[in-house]
Amino acid sequence: MRRFVVPVVAVAIATLLLALLVFGVTNQGENTSIDASIARGVLPSVPNANMALPVLGSASASERLSELRGEVVVLNVFASWCAPCQAEAPVLEHAQLQIEHRDATVLGVTYLDTSTASQQFVHQWHLTYPVVRDVDGNFVHGLGTDGVPETFVIDREGRIAAVRRYQVNGRWLQQTLPRLLSAPS
Repeated sequence: MRRFVVPVVAVAIATLLLALLVFGVTNQGENTSIDASIARGVLPSVPNANMALPVLGSASASERLSELRGEVVVLNVFASWCAPCQAEAPVLEHAQLQIEHRDATVLGVTYLDTSTASQQFVHQWHLTYPVVRDVDGNFVHGLGTDGVPETFVIDREGRIAAVRRYQVNGRWLQQTLPRLLSAPS
């Protein structure tokens, strides 16, 4: 009798594990991340778009992403100590110079950085686009960001049209921006 107990228990455990696996696979639910939404062709609104973020270098000014509705926004999350952020800074500045007269802007968001270091970064790379600070990380965490650099392209209606979770390059921006810039304001 005992020699049948071990195989029966093993089969029961295997069956239970298989049932749990099937249950987990069939009940995953729909992935609602920003990246998955964009991949499905659904452009999500920017989370926390009404959150006031302090303007870098200002003691009292703040900006809300929602105030830029009607413009195309290339939102770049960066930190001064990040080597890929340094490499993409000239690319983003070049993009700013190309789009600023087309109801569009690059908007830098510092994350995991000090104000002084961020200001030095802006000065070093001669950035002319606006830069705000995410002091507590709540704004960027709403975007699913936990590292730098990350870039989000936001259409004129305030929806995220494209995301790059690593360093941007000019080619990606040239492929992403034209259709959004040609959309009416």
